[in-house]
Order: sequence, then structure tokens, then C-alpha cells
Amino acid sequence: MTSELKYMTGFGNEFETEALPGALPIGQFSPQKVKYELYTEQFSTTAFTAPRSDNRRSWMYRIRPSVVQGDYSPIDNGLIRTAPITEIPTPPAMLRWNPVDIPTAPTDFIDGLVTIAANGNANGQTGIGIHVYVANKSMSERYFYNADGEMLFVPQ
Repeated sequence: MTSELKYMTGFGNEFETEALPGALPIGQFSPQKVKYELYTEQFSTTAFTAPRSDNRRSWMYRIRPSVVQGDYSPIDNGLIRTAPITEIPTPPAMLRWNPVDIPTAPTDFIDGLVTIAANGNANGQTGIGIHVYVANKSMSERYFYNADGEMLFVPQ
């Protein structure tokens, strides 16, 4: 009996296991069609800027996507708070937003910056701001300067 057991030993190694035979795709992580009509999802615990050799991730093949989880209902949290205390509840549900429309009027990078989320407090030098931008015109005779140097731009 013990000779039939297989152990996955070692830290930092890559493992695979499947509940149904042939459920894992061979030679690829995210094929267009997965057996048993499963949904492919990747869970990563490293920043997208980490070198590929340092990436820690798990590929899962699920019956339903993880975003199909239903609605949450709030409970009374008594006197427990987290700063900043704004008394405005943040929904724990998955939040999505549509892309910003490409403007019809000439819009350069500066005029096209849009803040979509923020937290913390800039005066206390904590938190973040999340921005997107749209542009359909070159910047001429205008400049953008960020003395903080902590902005990351990912084109949509």
C-alpha cells in the first residue's frame, strides 16, 4: 500500500496533479480548449515585473471561473476599523470597469490622464493612485514632470 503513495517533496519545485485523467494540458499552460470544458486560471504570487525565473504561480483548471462567486453581505464589524476611517464600505466583490472611451476632441497625454482609484493619504506618503490614460494627439510644447518618480504606465 505505501509503495503506491507518491509524495511531492521540495520547496520551490513545480508540481502537477489532476482529479480526472487527462485534465492537464500537455506542453502548454493555457490552451484554447481544455478537456472537460474547464476554465483556465493563473494565480500568481509575484509581481509582473519579477524575472521569469523567479515567478511563483499556479495554473488551475476549474469547473467555474473564480469570479463567479455570488454577492457578499456585510456583517457588523463592531469597533474594528482600518485607516483611513471613512465609514464608506468598500465592496469585497470583484470590481471591473470599462475602458475609457477614446476622445473625439484632440487630447494629449496630460489631458487624457484619468484617476480610477486611490487609497491612503498623499500627505502621509502612504497608499497609491491608479490612473489610465487616453491620447489621440501628440504633446507639443507641453511637458509632464513627476518629481516623485513612482509612476508606472501600462498602455491599454
